[in-house]
Amino acid sequence: MRNHRIVVVGCGNMANAWVDYALSRHDTEIVGLVDIKAEFAEAFAIRRNLTCPVFTDVQEAVTVTGATVVFDVTIPESHYGVATTALASGCHVFGEKPMAETMEQARALIGKAAEADRSLAIMQNRRYDKNIRACRELVNEGKGVLGRLGMVNADFFLGAHFGGFRDAMNSPLLLDMAIHTFDQARFITGSDPVSVYCHEFNPPGSWYAGAASAVCIYEMSDGSVFTYRGSWCAEGAATSWQGNWRIIGELGTAIWDGETEPYAEVVSPGTHEGEFMLPHHRISNSAEWSGQGGHAGCLDEMFASITEGRSAETDCRDNIKSMAMVIGAVESARLGQKVELNGYW
Repeated sequence: MRNHRIVVVGCGNMANAWVDYALSRHDTEIVGLVDIKAEFAEAFAIRRNLTCPVFTDVQEAVTVTGATVVFDVTIPESHYGVATTALASGCHVFGEKPMAETMEQARALIGKAAEADRSLAIMQNRRYDKNIRACRELVNEGKGVLGRLGMVNADFFLGAHFGGFRDAMNSPLLLDMAIHTFDQARFITGSDPVSVYCHEFNPPGSWYAGAASAVCIYEMSDGSVFTYRGSWCAEGAATSWQGNWRIIGELGTAIWDGETEPYAEVVSPGTHEGEFMLPHHRISNSAEWSGQGGHAGCLDEMFASITEGRSAETDCRDNIKSMAMVIGAVESARLGQKVELNGYW
């Protein structure tokens, strides 16, 4: 018998990446598929040449199959219910972001995971890239070259014509995408959010019903300020999906375009008394990281955490802080004022 018996909940397109990963491991077995519409699960099984049974109920699927891990690849509204049922049934849960719809649900899930002594880890695939790890090394306090951070800026601009549910959401950018960039900011800097002021809006020509653009200003726990400018209906001159980053410290600035190797320009050694513009030199950095990228890298870490008996890097107790950045931004935009994030998790 393989070590990990997996039930996949949610048989939409995103489930393919999760199933591809599970099929690539020697120690995992997909033992069940769940979808609210049985015909969707049946069609998915046929497309992926899977012979496991299909279900419309998570509890039944876990009980019948003896699953040890649940992949939750459902819509956000279902995450709390799926995770609650799976944890109570003794399963580890690996889920798509966000971990829940509300902070109350997220806090409750942390408690349920602790009570069950099981892992609840969230997919934050954009942490798993050698260049973001190289960027983190450039700014890491103690080993980095920038000194104390003062400002971190991220731009995210794409003209994304999804169609479907995103087009009808009230805050499609903040609720469905921005958590990736917010989580990246926490990962790169090693700091957490303290407060947020957000203005979201829907620009001319938008094909979204809700606000598809936003500007956010976060005060962070290390004293720095993180700014986010983003839009999902920005045609032309697209950024990467990882965003464009400028990270400014007391000794220099790091630049990362989200795709290529990051670099920093820092003040050159020597005495510069009386100079108006100080001389700088460039430092490149290649991360010594050989892990898989994207979803596979994050799932590698999730499974490793179970084997090693520790919390995953994207464990719910950490990820709730990235979720707080999203919910706090939405609340700030609604109120038109800064929102303190103390007490959100």
